[in-house]
Amino acid sequence: MKKTVTLILTLAMLFTLAACGGKAKTQVNVFAAASMTETLTEIEKKYEAAHSDIDLVFTFDSSGTLKTQIEEGAPCDLFISAAPKQMDQLQELGMVDVDTRIKLLENRVVLCVAEGNPAEVNNFDDLAHVLKAGNVLLALGNADVPVGQYTQKIFAYFGLDEDAMVTCLTYGSNVKEVTTAVLEGTADCGIIYATDAYSAGLTPVDTATDDMCGAVIYPIAVLSNAQHPEEAQDFLFYLTEAEASAIFEKVGFTPFG
Repeated sequence: MKKTVTLILTLAMLFTLAACGGKAKTQVNVFAAASMTETLTEIEKKYEAAHSDIDLVFTFDSSGTLKTQIEEGAPCDLFISAAPKQMDQLQELGMVDVDTRIKLLENRVVLCVAEGNPAEVNNFDDLAHVLKAGNVLLALGNADVPVGQYTQKIFAYFGLDEDAMVTCLTYGSNVKEVTTAVLEGTADCGIIYATDAYSAGLTPVDTATDDMCGAVIYPIAVLSNAQHPEEAQDFLFYLTEAEASAIFEKVGFTPFG
């Protein structure tokens, strides 16, 4: 009996030592726009299942917030922004490996309304009318958030003065907060991305044209000080391939790859 127990303990120790001696996973830190939370979470499972030596660690937030964190020294191997502006700013600081930078995806800016459409807003023309009249509460992103910057372009297109509409506006620090305001009915309507509308189960009442706010481009690049540039580059390539593209397309992104 003692010999059996001893054998079991010995085998257990050997398995433990083998596990401890196994190759550690490489952690790849990916900073990505909040609007990519659902798609990249799904992609993460598929990628890690096929790459057992890789541990993808995502940080999701507004592109402006992520840019600031990167500038302040947060460890990041790969950055995906919801607009070229934030990537351009990091590139100007020499923080982007320009040889890896590509356009990854295109999104659309849409108008969604709370349940019951309390302000009777059916398109952007309606929104402009009720904003001028002061009869609506619109949720939008802050000025440092790409979706907020696209919204400012829409305001300019319709000749709307944001400062004059302060009582009609409520702000979110990222697109997820704006989406939540519409879902919970704390705002009459909100300007978000088509992909966030899809993920939240919201049906847009209108889609902004390129004339209104320009194209919504998501650039991606490995950072120049990436701790694991090769692994980050491999993941970047994967995001352009068919398997990842199908996941992006499912929620409304248009891949460039």
